[in-house]
Amino acid sequence: MPISLKKGQKVSLNKEAPGLSKVVVGLGWDVNAFDTGGDFDLDSAAFLLGENGRAAASGDFVFYGNLRHSSGAVEHLGDNLTGAGDGDDEQIKVDLSRVPENIARITFTATIYEADERRQNFGMVRNAFIRIVDETNGQEVRRYDLGEDFSSETAVVFGELYRHNGEWKFNAIGSGYQGGLAALCANFGIDVE
Repeated sequence: MPISLKKGQKVSLNKEAPGLSKVVVGLGWDVNAFDTGGDFDLDSAAFLLGENGRAAASGDFVFYGNLRHSSGAVEHLGDNLTGAGDGDDEQIKVDLSRVPENIARITFTATIYEADERRQNFGMVRNAFIRIVDETNGQEVRRYDLGEDFSSETAVVFGELYRHNGEWKFNAIGSGYQGGLAALCANFGIDVE
């Protein structure tokens, strides 16, 4: 039975699903039913971070422009340009057994493409969630429904997988940022062009 988490809650994936090594991280959202003058395009990403909370190289940023980490441990399954339909809008596969030792955490985010130009923010997004699914059997292991109203933020950190004492855990974060993708990249040590 999947367990829904609260903001800030940290749980062990190994205790819930012993032997879990391959997961699909699904992110989803709906857009409020009012017109902002343009289509919404939310983009998910994964930042592979060291103990210092920073990426060691630009390749440690997996997104629609870099779909696969060089280790093969993290793979973005592609950009959904509309977010239409039920279920996950974008997915990122993670093979926990292949995550390099220098990576302490994998942080999952979503940003609004061209948010400033389109006058859009996460206050216009509802039903946002992140879920961890066991890839081998399709079972949802953990889920976090964000629920907050991010009235001016254009980027959100949904949650993260992290190592602690040799096991993988999940942290439900739900933290908003102004400044979109550039702000997230700066926060995690990625140089943007």
